[in-house]
Amino acid sequence: MKTVTINTDKTQSIFEELNKNFGGKVTFDLDEYALEVENSFAVGSIVGATFNDTISYVQFDMTFSVDVRMDILNLKSSPIYFAYCSKGNLVHSFGNKGEEHKLNTFQTAIVTSKHKKDNVLFFEKDKKTVFTLIIVGTEADKDNQIHSLNYKVKETFFEHSMPQDFFYVGSYNLKIAEKIEQLNAITQTGIVRNLLKEGILRIILAMEIQQRADDLVAFDKDANCLTLREMEEIKELSELIKASPEEAFTIKSLSKRSGLSPNKLQEGFKMIHNRTVNDYITHMRVLKAEILIRTSDLNISEIVYCIGFTSRSYFSKIFKQKFNCSPKEYKFNLNPLAVTA
Repeated sequence: MKTVTINTDKTQSIFEELNKNFGGKVTFDLDEYALEVENSFAVGSIVGATFNDTISYVQFDMTFSVDVRMDILNLKSSPIYFAYCSKGNLVHSFGNKGEEHKLNTFQTAIVTSKHKKDNVLFFEKDKKTVFTLIIVGTEADKDNQIHSLNYKVKETFFEHSMPQDFFYVGSYNLKIAEKIEQLNAITQTGIVRNLLKEGILRIILAMEIQQRADDLVAFDKDANCLTLREMEEIKELSELIKASPEEAFTIKSLSKRSGLSPNKLQEGFKMIHNRTVNDYITHMRVLKAEILIRTSDLNISEIVYCIGFTSRSYFSKIFKQKFNCSPKEYKFNLNPLAVTA
């Protein structure tokens, strides 16, 4: 097993240590670091950045050829770590000999420890692991600390007491996975990229805090929840519909494809998307129609039928509900000279 030690006080020091241990190449752009690795020891990427209110994040997308133990040091303070596993799993302990806690795919964890006590993460060899770690410092500017986000987060979990060893793992949550995908889909550069990332990370942070609040009020944590396998099936179906919304999907065909009952399908889509299965299909078709209106030479009637609708009037109705104008008006606003059928 390879042991890696990092100090989270500064993002720069994190990437210097990772680069020294994993090899690869580090790039830097406006407070965002990226490490790309492709060698006999590891393959993948690690990105991270620091924002206001002593909030930073590090995202791992790595496959190691050996088991890896990562010691996260808390030398100056005891930050609160918000972790989410998008793929694979992680094992955590307080110190090398502490009790082990497992974080599975689609689960969130909130972790902090006593001052100067290590948080240890274990990565299993030959298994792709994707997880996002948001780090909220607990040391704030004394002149403005009661108004800072990190002070509010600390107060939420510990009131006015000193941090103790604390580990919470939440129920499965695919909404956070979708928000992380949105974070990774940002293509802008410079200050725009920085602002967009900070905004989405704050939303993810809020979702993880809300997840814990929801779990605390649930008397039976497993009631009305999906298993990991069911969550994975729902995610795959969601991606399938998103990629090809024009296909003639039905609850029966999706149920047969996934092995999930119609009730489980509805439960999963409502939990993840706040929509029924049919509403989600319709939503994805409308989004694809909007893209075709913007990017293709097809007229409205052609678009209606190529995305799976049979009624132009129905399509126009739901399009207007979403975009506050008819498809024809939308196309005209994009190009006043456009001619639509």
